[in-house]
Amino acid sequence: MFDLSGKIALITGSSRGLGLSIAKALFNSGATIIINGRNQETLDKASKKINHNESMIYKRPFDITNIDDIHKNISNIKKEIGTIDILVNNAGIQSRELLTDIKISDWDNVLKTNLTSPFILSQAIVPGMIKKKAGKIINICSITSEVTRPSIAPYVSAKGGLKMLTKAMAIEWAQYNIQVNGIGPGLFKTEMNTALVEDKKFNNWVCERTPAGRWGEPDELSGTAVLLASKASSYINGQIIYVDGGFLSSM
Repeated sequence: MFDLSGKIALITGSSRGLGLSIAKALFNSGATIIINGRNQETLDKASKKINHNESMIYKRPFDITNIDDIHKNISNIKKEIGTIDILVNNAGIQSRELLTDIKISDWDNVLKTNLTSPFILSQAIVPGMIKKKAGKIINICSITSEVTRPSIAPYVSAKGGLKMLTKAMAIEWAQYNIQVNGIGPGLFKTEMNTALVEDKKFNNWVCERTPAGRWGEPDELSGTAVLLASKASSYINGQIIYVDGGFLSSM
């Protein structure tokens, strides 16, 4: 049920962090994977981390906030590799500023990367899934799709929107045997969170606030990604699975 042999998966923002772990998990489950980021050198390094001989791995450096780049690359992928069966909208950015200090340009950039780009990518890829009457879209949401804290308003606005976009996609595309679900990571040790991990006060708060008593490790997201990419989730649709060490369940 979890075998992804013969499937083609595109994972955005997969040169490091959670995206790299998800790409590795899908690859290890048999999928041909397409990793994405803006930097070719970083993608080359990531590819070798997944599989040293780089077989069944394609690297596509393009900007997911550029609509022309998206359509050009999706078209090329279809011609050169095949129809995408699994899309993981993982790429995201953060901007930490209080509401009174947020620049409009920063707000726009976070919303464009974390919310608008998943919409445009999904819209570009879904016709192929509709034609095959099968497909999986996984949107990487966040615990901040549900809760927030000071200084991350653009991020939580985007991730809250992505939760509802996931549900909108699910109800419109379910008729074509396409399942659209989300994963909501809790606080994970990734490059984006390095400063927070190294902040003793914040680190202590995370460990005390999370029932598991620690940060999540990127590979701990892998099983959920494989589930949602596989036949095992054929009747799961429009759901957000929170992988958070119990964070959202605790007062």
